[in-house]
Amino acid sequence: LFHFHDDSRAPRDGDVTIKVLFYGICHTDLHIIKNEWDNAMFPVVPGHEVVGVVTDVGPGVTKFKAGDTVGVGYFVDSCRACDSCSHGHENYCPQVVLPSNGVDRDGATTQGGFSDVVVFDQGYVVRVPGGLPLEGAAPLLCAGVTVYSPMMRYGLNAPGNRLGIVGLGHMAVKFGKAFGMTVTVISSSPGKREEALDRLGADELLPLGQMVVVGAPSKPWELPAYAIIPGGKGVVGNMVGGIGDCQAMLDFAGEHGITADVEVVRMGYVNTAMERLESRDVRYRFVIDVAGSLGAAA
Repeated sequence: LFHFHDDSRAPRDGDVTIKVLFYGICHTDLHIIKNEWDNAMFPVVPGHEVVGVVTDVGPGVTKFKAGDTVGVGYFVDSCRACDSCSHGHENYCPQVVLPSNGVDRDGATTQGGFSDVVVFDQGYVVRVPGGLPLEGAAPLLCAGVTVYSPMMRYGLNAPGNRLGIVGLGHMAVKFGKAFGMTVTVISSSPGKREEALDRLGADELLPLGQMVVVGAPSKPWELPAYAIIPGGKGVVGNMVGGIGDCQAMLDFAGEHGITADVEVVRMGYVNTAMERLESRDVRYRFVIDVAGSLGAAA
C-alpha cells in the first residue's frame, strides 16, 4: 500500500460527508490488495470498517447532521427495489455496491475507508452509539455484524442455548455471552482457547448444531458429507448483515458495552499490519488511528 491523492466523489442528494477517525483492517482487505479473488480493480483503496464524524450533509438528508458520529460497513448502495432490499437484506442484493473495489451507480470504481474523508448515501450509514470507544467500534461494522446477523437469523441468541465458535471468535463470544448463552470456542491453538476461556468467558464444546460460514478463503475447502449427516447438522452461508441488522447490532453493543479487542496503530504502519495479519500475528483486530496519524504529520 502507498499514499496517493484521490478526491472523494462529488456529494449527491442524500449523501453525507464523513471525516474518518478510525478504520479497521479486515482480512478481506488483504484478499483485495493481493488480488486473491481475481477481481481487484487497481488502484484500489481498501476499507469497510469506518468510524468517523459527519462534516456535511447534502440535500434531502434527514437521518444525520454535522457532528454526528457514524459508521460505514461492507456495502454502501444497492438497487433498493429487489426482494432482498425490500426485506432488509441489502447485503444480498444482486446489485450491491461495496465501499471498496465496487462499481458505483455512476459507473465509477468505489474507493474505501483507508482515507481521511469519504462520501456515502445516508441510507447506508449507521449511527454509532455514544459511549462506545470508537477504535473498538470500527471492527463492529464488519466483524461484529458478521456474527450478530446470523446469530439473530438462525436463533443462535436464545438464553441458555449453546454456541460453538471458530474464526471470528472473540466477537461471537462477546455477543453470545451477552445473549446469555453457553459458549464454546473451537480452536486448533491451545493458547487461544485458554484465552477465550479465561478472559472472554467461553464455556464448553458443542458437538452438534448449525455451522454458519462467514469467511471467504482464497481457495475452496472440502467438507466430508458424513461429518454433517449424523445428528442433522447444517451448514449455511452468511455475508455480513443488512443496514437494519448493523444498526441493531451497534445499539445492542452500546447497551452491553461490547467492542472489538484491537491494536491501534498509525497510518504509516499499515503495510506492517497487513503482513502481521497475514501471519495471524494480531489479537484480534488492527485499527488505524487516522485522526491521530494526520495530526502527528501536521
